[in-house]
Amino acid sequence: MAGPAAPLPAANIDTDIIMPKRYLKGVDRAGLREGVFHDLRFGAAGDPDPTFILNQPAWADAAFLVVGPNFGCGSSREHAVWGLLQLGVRALIGTNFAGIFFDNCARNGLVALALDLDQIGPLLALVSDPARNQLTIDLAAQTVTTAVGALPFRIDPLLKTMLLEGLDSVATTLKHQSEIHAFESSYLEANPWLLKDARTTRRQT
Repeated sequence: MAGPAAPLPAANIDTDIIMPKRYLKGVDRAGLREGVFHDLRFGAAGDPDPTFILNQPAWADAAFLVVGPNFGCGSSREHAVWGLLQLGVRALIGTNFAGIFFDNCARNGLVALALDLDQIGPLLALVSDPARNQLTIDLAAQTVTTAVGALPFRIDPLLKTMLLEGLDSVATTLKHQSEIHAFESSYLEANPWLLKDARTTRRQT
């Protein structure tokens, strides 16, 4: 995947900044695009703030965000990830991410890549230049290609497979459905009393 990247170098950007709590009222995901970074993107009158990076022409359609440390800290709201995806963000690149936020990214197909500290500074400088802010992320090859070369990154093999194949945790588990059924059958055969107890419980309920 390829596209422009925008720098957001501030540390500890929490989920309340990414998705303010007033956008959490709905039971569906409608309208979350407007909520993403709302208090940074818009002024008090509701007009776009021209000083915010994503409102500037070179970064307005950023597919990638190069972020500061501990991005996504704070509450566990999954709406933050949903909103980023609605805004068109396809990947986040930083040094580290808050744990629950990282898991939410993985579950929803938003790529979150952790680079080494000595890689992120030069990358932030590159994407801050509108003439050099184009990146290509190759998950299969595990590289981020910039205007001046490629940066390798590490990723958990299972997460890599899930992202490449567009799978969530349930779909990943179901890839092993035949093995699961085989285990169930052999385990019940070796422990037949489990099946008897299950039948008794069903009758009692």
